[in-house]
Amino acid sequence: MQKQIVSSGVASLDRVVQGIRLGDNVVWQIDKLQDYIHFARAFADTALAEQAPCVYVRFAPHEAILSPRPGLEILDVDPSLGFDAFNREIHRIITQQGQGVRYVFDSLSSLVAEWATDELLANFFQFACPYLFELDTVAYFAVSRGQHANSTLARIRDTTQVLFDVFHADGEMYIHPLKVWDRYTKQMFLPHLVVGDELQPVFSSGAAAAVSGRARPQPLKSQGSSAAPWSSVHEKLIQYRAVERDSGRSLPEMLPLKNELARMLLGQQPQTLALAERYLDADDLLSVRDRVVGSGRVGGKAAGMILARGILRSAKADFPHAEVLEDHDSFYIGSDVFFSFLVRNGLSRLRWQFTKASALSQEAFADIEQQFLQGSFPEDILEQFKDMLDYYGEAPIIVRSSSLMEDGFGNAFAGKYRSEFCANQGSPAQRLGKFVEAVKLVYASCLNPNALAYRQKRGLMENDEQMAILVQRVSGTPYRHYFFPSLAGVAFSRNLYAWTDKIDPRQGLVRLVFGLGTRAVDQTGNDYPRMFSVSQPQLRPEVGRQIRKYSQRQLDLIDLDANQMTTLPVNEVLETGDYPRLDLYASVYHDGYMRDSLFRRQGKPLVLTFNNLLGRTTFAELLGGMLRTIEDAYDGPVDVEFTAAVTKSGQVRINLLQCRPLVLPGAARSAAQKEPLSADAVLFRTEHTMPSDHGERIRYILYIDPWQYPQLSEKRKRSLVQLVAAVNGHPALAGEHIMMMGPGRWGSSQINLGIGVSYAAINQASVLVEVALGRAEQIPELSYGTHFFQDLVEDGIAYMPVYPDSAEAQFNKAFFTNGENALTQWLPQAQAYEDVVRIIDVPAAAGGAYVHIRIDPDTLQGLCFLDPPAARDWF
Repeated sequence: MQKQIVSSGVASLDRVVQGIRLGDNVVWQIDKLQDYIHFARAFADTALAEQAPCVYVRFAPHEAILSPRPGLEILDVDPSLGFDAFNREIHRIITQQGQGVRYVFDSLSSLVAEWATDELLANFFQFACPYLFELDTVAYFAVSRGQHANSTLARIRDTTQVLFDVFHADGEMYIHPLKVWDRYTKQMFLPHLVVGDELQPVFSSGAAAAVSGRARPQPLKSQGSSAAPWSSVHEKLIQYRAVERDSGRSLPEMLPLKNELARMLLGQQPQTLALAERYLDADDLLSVRDRVVGSGRVGGKAAGMILARGILRSAKADFPHAEVLEDHDSFYIGSDVFFSFLVRNGLSRLRWQFTKASALSQEAFADIEQQFLQGSFPEDILEQFKDMLDYYGEAPIIVRSSSLMEDGFGNAFAGKYRSEFCANQGSPAQRLGKFVEAVKLVYASCLNPNALAYRQKRGLMENDEQMAILVQRVSGTPYRHYFFPSLAGVAFSRNLYAWTDKIDPRQGLVRLVFGLGTRAVDQTGNDYPRMFSVSQPQLRPEVGRQIRKYSQRQLDLIDLDANQMTTLPVNEVLETGDYPRLDLYASVYHDGYMRDSLFRRQGKPLVLTFNNLLGRTTFAELLGGMLRTIEDAYDGPVDVEFTAAVTKSGQVRINLLQCRPLVLPGAARSAAQKEPLSADAVLFRTEHTMPSDHGERIRYILYIDPWQYPQLSEKRKRSLVQLVAAVNGHPALAGEHIMMMGPGRWGSSQINLGIGVSYAAINQASVLVEVALGRAEQIPELSYGTHFFQDLVEDGIAYMPVYPDSAEAQFNKAFFTNGENALTQWLPQAQAYEDVVRIIDVPAAAGGAYVHIRIDPDTLQGLCFLDPPAARDWF
């Protein structure tokens, strides 16, 4: 049966927590005694006005919480007489006062000075509170932040019914409910700004990160201490840093200690440590260490984010980070916790067994996941998880893999390990359960078959691979009952997909979506992000109706009511048209035209073009500056994941979530090989290419003769579509690469301009070549083949236009037209097309050689050549 509700004296606080109930013990964690006085006096004033019995228990030397007034009973208790005497007196007072009394106690922290131990303080609280609860009283207590052992605070948190955290940031007071027993509202566990008598919830992820991070720089109260270097180096660095601040001089001991802490946190890769030494100071590393659950390294993904942010904040960086870069308040689950979890739950041998296995089925992996889900964590780690979740409240979070090798120099592991969104709604116990489950699933992904295959292919099976975890606040703001960012995406500092000379490949490429960034980094079927070049952000390859066709239709978001991540149609979510700054992101499609003004929309469908964002804000310019700054520091190309928003005043804010070295596709090495190549080895040269990772050891070539194609009847031209599809699906391609070469534009709706295949008919190609003859209408231009552009990018298929009539092309026509044609061996029914279509088995035709392509990442000039089996010094 629900107990009677009484007022806290602050109406807005009552609305947030659904009122204070008889039986509640209310603990206030504070930095300043004045904050406790503010809320305690409001509570007492209301109780006295309602003529409820009100008792102030006075025992501390600090300023009086309540002053004498009619109706208030002030009782003095002397803690110097000892714990037992104090306890007996409090028990006598509670018994004598009886039921329904409102109590205000002095700060509990003062008792430690008398009793010299936190343990007795916790014992007193656990003795008094249940008795107060039984008598349907309401009692206010206070504890000072940072003055008590975590075990004491944990006992207080577990015993009390209500726990408020009161803190200050940038001169403002905030109140954050950490525990409210037996009641729940959607906004209950958010931090709230105190404005007079009103509480305003902090919804925006950027604002919440800034406020909470500055006010509570050491949120993990349960971090332990030991003589091991993990603790001793940390403690020495804190001591020397304090001396530096006090004395105003630099200490020689700081640099080796700082470098050692960087090694323990970020790993041992020389490039990582060199960047850390240059761009991270001692305070940066100490702030990371203070947010590590357990011990160990934070992993490659976390290290990349930390370094990139350090680079952007550096005095050496010409980037307006203070105005543009959002704060972050991430946590890190150290790599040692992973091994402890394995050992504790008997999973170590399982991991070794399957790491050595040559293959692991998805069915076997599903069983492994279940074994991980049945595991448990020790109590000290669970306490730190609770600290973290108390800090975030009900803000959505994401639990991301950050293994030691992930996102490092040389190995990206992109998409191989797991990340789990936590909507993070519900009671503290419910939120903890979901979070622990997410951590276990990320741990299990170390045995994901795709990850094991990746390691095996790169010879990494024997390398030390431990799973750390990066926990981040999900960027965004609430809209209706959803939560998502306005903008998210991935940006590359090099543009390998320039489709016109107007684009500077050195200025980068961006894949941009509305909502969660999953749709920018994952393949999403028939749904497309907006792709733009940093050098020409408003230039796009699509025209007319193709813009609508090749746009984002689905939106990934957090459904706060359903407590999960989900995908919904964009127009369903935005149907009311009141999303903030919607005109920056969406256009209206009407009568075959895009209209960038939403005025008089009148129910017409929205299309996410981002035209006004790219044309009327500094977003593209700022993102380009960010990429250049990080690339200069890394001394090589990078890719970053980000979210962004545009404020009401038009200011662009960017949150950098991830950064890693950009491993250019195998084909994107310099086309200027150590020449000379023999004339027979070069098959052709070209420019305006799109590289891929599949330009090595191409065994087969499908060649549709561009000289013969114009002579075919329209019926025969159309019949080639089925023939190409049959080649694309042929079993001989299993485990092999094929280059498809055709006249003009692949996929053209005008049959005279090229082969009118659908993308599904060529999706097994590693390289797609469009061959153009000067006297025909077959002009390769990727902007005309737009319906292929996004698909080629998604599947990593290289695109190479070639002009055989150009002397610079060095087109080796003899290789493609002479020699044995394997077409009828593959497709006996295709004999009538042998004069037009050729399948070349390259090793058979070229004495064991394979086709390779190389593409210069700066100029996008391409080279297609034969590589003999014998090693070449130019390869």
